[in-house]
Amino acid sequence: MTTGYILIAAILILGGVIATVGDRIGTRVGKARLSLFKLRPKNTAVVVTIFTGGLISASTLGILFAADEGLRKGVFELEDIQKDLRNKREQLKTAEAQKSQVETELSQARKEQTQAQQDLQRINKSLQAANAKQRETQAKLNQTLSRQAKIQGQLQSTQGRLNQVATQYQQARSELENVYNQRKALQVAVGQLKAEQQRLYAEAKKAIDEAKTAISKRDQELANRQEIIEQRDRKIAQLDKLIQNRNLEITAREQVIATRESRLKELERQQDYLEQEVARLEKYYQSYQDLRLGKLALVRGQILAGAVIQVSQASAARQAVLQVLGDANQNAIFQLTEPGASPENTQILRVTPERVEQLIRQISDGREYVVRIFSAGNYVRGEKQIEFFADAARNILVFTGGEVLASTSADPKTMTSYQLRQRLDLLISASQFRARNAGIVEGVQVDGTFLRFINQLRQYDQPLDIKAIAAEDTYTAGPLRVKLLAVQNGKVIFST
Repeated sequence: MTTGYILIAAILILGGVIATVGDRIGTRVGKARLSLFKLRPKNTAVVVTIFTGGLISASTLGILFAADEGLRKGVFELEDIQKDLRNKREQLKTAEAQKSQVETELSQARKEQTQAQQDLQRINKSLQAANAKQRETQAKLNQTLSRQAKIQGQLQSTQGRLNQVATQYQQARSELENVYNQRKALQVAVGQLKAEQQRLYAEAKKAIDEAKTAISKRDQELANRQEIIEQRDRKIAQLDKLIQNRNLEITAREQVIATRESRLKELERQQDYLEQEVARLEKYYQSYQDLRLGKLALVRGQILAGAVIQVSQASAARQAVLQVLGDANQNAIFQLTEPGASPENTQILRVTPERVEQLIRQISDGREYVVRIFSAGNYVRGEKQIEFFADAARNILVFTGGEVLASTSADPKTMTSYQLRQRLDLLISASQFRARNAGIVEGVQVDGTFLRFINQLRQYDQPLDIKAIAAEDTYTAGPLRVKLLAVQNGKVIFST
């Protein structure tokens, strides 16, 4: 603050001195009727006055640029900032291309899973055929045993035909041995088929488990990449808005500098306006630099800690409040610590007894409350003291299971995959908006597999109504689990 006052006083004094000297020089030149560059004395005095005014403007700009590095960078490095913004947008396009590649790989994995299931079905059919062949062999064996019993009866009843019967007996016994050997061979073959079936079933199960693991991993990667893309979109929007504001401010400041007159009173008024604009630009530029350099650790309104508390005594309420404040203090220390440094166990939240007592009085009535601690401003890494504000809301039932949160319509036959995905993202964003307005602490979670729902939606060729409903009873503490339904004529076709 003292440096600003000194800068303003120096500019005012220098402007006054230069204006006075210019006026004196112009007066003397006019009285002496001097002539420069073969001009008339009157024109010479005008030239001296113009030169003095230009010297005032040049000295003012020189002092501002020399004293304020932020202003100097804002005027001369605007093109570099815009080039960095274009690079961020190219990175966003690269992330979208990677997302499309992951979706293609996921589709290939599902095709491989379908092929494995078909192979398993063919193996089951082969096993059924082997079992049928075994039953046929068993029937032949039973028939042979019946023939053997018949031959033995003939042997006992007809002794005279002993030789003939003995020959028949030997033939029957040979046939029986052949059939028995065939049975043993078939049993060995059946055992081999069973072992092969178990091996193929184990391999198919392993392949299916690996495919499911890969699908889950890809779903998680897609969710993480979607979150990174959303964060980049928010940062780019903030940077666009900041650059537009700064362009407007630079344009206004250039107009003020271009229209400045030589009179001292007008110069003082313009100087006050310029100091205000420079202070605001410095604030915006500092926030942008902190965000660009990665120093911004906490933003205004960020949740530091939260808990669901139900107490009926003041002592228990005090202990619960102090526990939540302690968790918030630890989280703030972790966020504000420089990378690679060890967090210090210090009290970084500015906690006063009055605020603690006020929060205790809010939650001491025996009802269940959701207590949250928020950051009161934007803070960079290395801050030693931060402000906060607390909020205590009743933990009540916000949405019942099956309640419709948002709905939309889609026609997979005419819409592209990107349009379908955009329509579903809009539906989930509407559900998140309702959750925030209802005061739910936790975020929104989609129940089931989101990508499988999109694939089912692509394969359908008729218009559908898509609804987002609450999967279960949801309280203020959250989280809100959302289930997506595809409905046609009031009937649910498929869901997540």
